[in-house]
Amino acid sequence: MKHLNAIIFGVAIIIAANFLGSAYVKRSNPARVISITGLGNENFTSDLIVWEGRFVAFNTVLKTAFEQLNNDKEIVRDYLVSKGISPDNIIFNSVQTIEQRDNKYENGNFVGTIFRGYELSQSVQIESSDVALVEKVSREITELLNKGVQFNSSPPRYYYTKLSDLKIKMISKATEDARIRAEKIAENSGGTLGDLITARMGVFQITGQNSDEAYSWGGAYNTAAKKKTASITMRLEYKVK
Repeated sequence: MKHLNAIIFGVAIIIAANFLGSAYVKRSNPARVISITGLGNENFTSDLIVWEGRFVAFNTVLKTAFEQLNNDKEIVRDYLVSKGISPDNIIFNSVQTIEQRDNKYENGNFVGTIFRGYELSQSVQIESSDVALVEKVSREITELLNKGVQFNSSPPRYYYTKLSDLKIKMISKATEDARIRAEKIAENSGGTLGDLITARMGVFQITGQNSDEAYSWGGAYNTAAKKKTASITMRLEYKVK
């Protein structure tokens, strides 16, 4: 019986030694992994424009200022429609009222304020897929000055309505770019590319075409340029055989 126990104990030692030896070999020869980043980018032209302007009326009597602003509103509306803008695309926002006062001083000391009048303002916004038309109108809007309307125009903002489709396309390009790079690295190291381990998407960026805009960690989103460049990165990890 003692002899049998000794044999079993010896076999157990051999098995354990083989297991530990195998584990040591695996630890000392870890699987080779390649981490690579691929880039996907795409140039595109915006298909949606948003443009805003603001007109102002001033009078010492609030009711008179409001009537003047309403009159200017109709002039602005008629002008935009005459230029081909659809009434459905014209949005007038709420009226803002500011009481204007001038500071009063005596012997260099502030003693109070003097009422000067009421300034009423209202903004108008146009959102349209007819980018060229709205661009043209935004450049010619100063014609309203000849109609007695004090109008201030803001630069147009440009957007793209098919970003989801574009993003999928760029992810595919970035993934393919990373795979090709990984295959080349594996080949140069004397191995072959194995299975994909992980894939992580980087930050999505939109900048103006041919611009020197800096990329942002949170993702840049340019609205000032009509022609833009979108880019995305994909970081992949592959096993190397």
